[in-house]
Amino acid sequence: MMRFLQRLGKALMLPVACLPICGVLMGIGYWIDPAGLGSDNLIVLLLIKAGSILIENMAVLFAVGVAIGMSKDQEGTAALAAIISWLTVQSMLSGDMVQLVLGVEADAVPAAFDKIDSQFIGIVCGLIAAFCYNMFYKVNMPSFLAVFAGRRFVPIVTVLASLVACCILYFIWPAVYSFLVGLGQVILRLGAVGAGLYGFLNRLLIPVGMHHALNSVFWFDVANIYDIGKFWGTIEGGVLGQTGMYQAGFFPVMMFGLPGAALAMYHTAKPAKKKRVGAILLSAALCAFFTGVTEPMEFSFMFLAPGLYFVHAVLTGISVGLVAALPIRSGFQFSAGFVDWLLSFKVPFAMKPLLLIPIGLVFFVVYYMVFRLLIVKLNLKTYGREDEHNTAKMDIQPGGDNSVEMAKAILAGVGGAENVVSMGNCITRLRLEVKDRLLVDEKKLKESGAAGVIRPSRTSVQVVIGPKVQFVADEFKKLLQQSQT
Repeated sequence: MMRFLQRLGKALMLPVACLPICGVLMGIGYWIDPAGLGSDNLIVLLLIKAGSILIENMAVLFAVGVAIGMSKDQEGTAALAAIISWLTVQSMLSGDMVQLVLGVEADAVPAAFDKIDSQFIGIVCGLIAAFCYNMFYKVNMPSFLAVFAGRRFVPIVTVLASLVACCILYFIWPAVYSFLVGLGQVILRLGAVGAGLYGFLNRLLIPVGMHHALNSVFWFDVANIYDIGKFWGTIEGGVLGQTGMYQAGFFPVMMFGLPGAALAMYHTAKPAKKKRVGAILLSAALCAFFTGVTEPMEFSFMFLAPGLYFVHAVLTGISVGLVAALPIRSGFQFSAGFVDWLLSFKVPFAMKPLLLIPIGLVFFVVYYMVFRLLIVKLNLKTYGREDEHNTAKMDIQPGGDNSVEMAKAILAGVGGAENVVSMGNCITRLRLEVKDRLLVDEKKLKESGAAGVIRPSRTSVQVVIGPKVQFVADEFKKLLQQSQT
């Protein structure tokens, strides 16, 4: 089950990775015209509408992303099947169709069927498509039906499977919808405390890759909260002073807190290792500050000093809860980095975003002092403080020419091409399935320059590289293909 959820989290990152361009377009539009109406400025209208296209259709993107990510070979047929499943469900469970089946007036149709186009349904459709693809993409047919064999059979069987799903959803979707809305309402009633609890759990779930599932409840339309869409005005129902409360508190941590932790780790490193460690920590800190991608920084101490990571999760919860309690609101399309913070200034639901700077500076000091104190007092083996026999070389950096060497080192660390069953990657991690877990050498993987190594199951290996993981993944795939020729 854990492996399934991790794969699902990885698959969801594909559509989520499309959001940054939305933020750039809409941010520029709101900077030009804070009202966002564009009635007197065609450029503003085009920028905001173009940026809202993907957000308004996140459910469809979730369906396609999940289908591709959960299919065996990420082939395009799975994406086509997801679209077919989505269209089938939207048609068969639309309010008009349910009204016809029940034989009642429109106002008697359960409200859940007005939200059948939610991200949750998109995920379900993606899973249906991926299941059908994985089961039937190699199916054989008699000669006279050969034209429908193999991958061509997948869309056909997906329609049938989607119809069965519609029958099931007809009865259970109203209950699921009510539960999700109830969950959101409970968190909303907790106010700033609920926001802080969410921030704490958000960080705590990162090691197992399940934070994306939690994020979908608060940031998207799963529980009718949709903090991102409402903040940026693409979804109606935003409330000034409330909308954005599940986003704003992450900015002080990602832009300032984690860089403070990086400085503490640098200052407590052994003198002979400071130069090498400093380069890695500086890169990770800048990545967190500008883009909000924190995994390179977090994985630098997550497993070396898990107690520090728990403290980080607690401080994140405090930051999110504190900012939610204050009249400060800011939002993001991708993550809580400097770029998104700057672009959100003129969004109608933004409130005093400049105050995040002094709060962030306080968290910089808090993170620095807490991390330095704990590292020294508890003698934690963070980067630059490891015992000699555990020290990673850390002299290979992903991206550019070094990606080839890093891919080769990782391949050797997992036991060679013959031990790799499948590979994939998300924004920061190379995700591998291996035949024999005993052939995986974590020391070699860390010496490749990776920020961390995760073993979520007996045959799963995740190598944390950072935002330049795509370069390494491309080279790794080439090495696998070369071994097969």
